[in-house]
Amino acid sequence: MEVEREVKRSAKKSAAPKKSEPVTKEMKGGLKKQYLKTQSACKVTFTFPVEAAPDARQVTLVGDFSDWDRWAIPMKRLEDGSFTVTVTLEKGREYRFRYFIDDEWWANDWSADRYEKNPFGDNDSVVIV
Repeated sequence: MEVEREVKRSAKKSAAPKKSEPVTKEMKGGLKKQYLKTQSACKVTFTFPVEAAPDARQVTLVGDFSDWDRWAIPMKRLEDGSFTVTVTLEKGREYRFRYFIDDEWWANDWSADRYEKNPFGDNDSVVIV
């Protein structure tokens, strides 16, 4: 798995949802997929919007592609307060993932391809590449 940092500028800050609320479509985050023609891979850019956690100090991307290691894929904080990271994933697969914020709480992505129940009574986001 290859991790790249991308700097993007997002929209203006707005009121934050409660920590228990999912990231919603009104927030400027989400997934961007770039399929590579010469490889059986896809670069997926994950963006966690500032509106989801305006006071967040650290966000990590956690998923089955990182063996659910909470600290393996730290996201880069952008000037607007959002976080982003790009990961290269093998095409033709589905991956479960979540965001881990400030070593305290979890969030899903509103733009996930779907959600699946996990063994902890919550949902995981799923990206299909």
